[in-house]
Amino acid sequence: MADIPDGGQLEVQGSGAKPYVLKNTGGVYSCSCPAWRNQSVPIERRTCKHLRKVRGDEAEEARLGAAASRAGAPAPNRASSSTRASAAASAGKAPPILLAHSWQNDTDLTGWWMSEKLDGVRAYWDGSRFLSRQGNPFYAPGWFTERLPDYPLDGELFGGRKKFQTTVSIVRRQDQSDDWKQLAFVLFDAPGLDAPFEERIAHCEQYVEDVAPPYAEWLPHEPCQGVPHLRKELARVEGLGGEGLMLRQPGSRYEAGRSYTLLKVKSFHDDEARVIGHQPGAGRHRGRLGALEVELRNGTRFSVGTGLSDAERESPPPLGSIITFRYQELSNDGVPRFPSYVGVRIDAEPWAGASRRE
Repeated sequence: MADIPDGGQLEVQGSGAKPYVLKNTGGVYSCSCPAWRNQSVPIERRTCKHLRKVRGDEAEEARLGAAASRAGAPAPNRASSSTRASAAASAGKAPPILLAHSWQNDTDLTGWWMSEKLDGVRAYWDGSRFLSRQGNPFYAPGWFTERLPDYPLDGELFGGRKKFQTTVSIVRRQDQSDDWKQLAFVLFDAPGLDAPFEERIAHCEQYVEDVAPPYAEWLPHEPCQGVPHLRKELARVEGLGGEGLMLRQPGSRYEAGRSYTLLKVKSFHDDEARVIGHQPGAGRHRGRLGALEVELRNGTRFSVGTGLSDAERESPPPLGSIITFRYQELSNDGVPRFPSYVGVRIDAEPWAGASRRE
């Protein structure tokens, strides 16, 4: 495969009119696509499908493995899904769950399996307990986990649409209260089953139908008939207060980490806010900006810490400037959830009455 020389760059066409720019700076590869920019890992450990397309999967895996070793992290584990699931359960570490990439409108999703993206708490049943994505236990009551199997299941602790905060407050408690009766464990995969997705989801459905655990249910899927069908279903789900859609590639296997066999599709909102403070960074960002403190026109204040490039962290937008940010939805208190920095609005004027924090 072709490579990008040190100090060089390459343009690749994405779904939009403007091409993405791939760069190699001293062995650190980058891409201007959102999938690369919005990752929360250090820049030397990021990749995307554009880099993989140009450099090849083998070269990217070798590069990421070397970066992980330099950072003191273990190299990727290539054991089978069932082996990793058992190891995670016994060691009490983060479970080897499958994570999604965002759909960039450049993949034909016709024939993919489509389901609602639940706005709950991701939960991995390791055969005896629930674990978070980071491996922290969720203390569900015994009556909630009654008749759950002794093998791994992947799903979501779900309290209903527009009830994310309620779900989180219940799940994070350790008193095993009756509030868990407000939740369901919605199954969408069986990680320990070495089989195509169709067989794994059928296994989940059959398990729920046969065993009838009191607080478990399976997540329905339907084949996507193309972009018009996708858009119509997305509008329907969002109209009901749902978060978005998930698409699974037909015949795909379960794998740990982010995979392009699982794509998420959801709408984001854009808004403007005024910069009122700079929060110092920590770790890799020590000595530069960690997050922007911002204020909406209605006075709501919050922080924006993702979407910023290294250059923007070195020279952040000044106090009083107006930025555009993208967010998923508003919390019950009117605070944008998952805000991500987009850029400075040089054509905007500060709104009257806004205070400054020096």
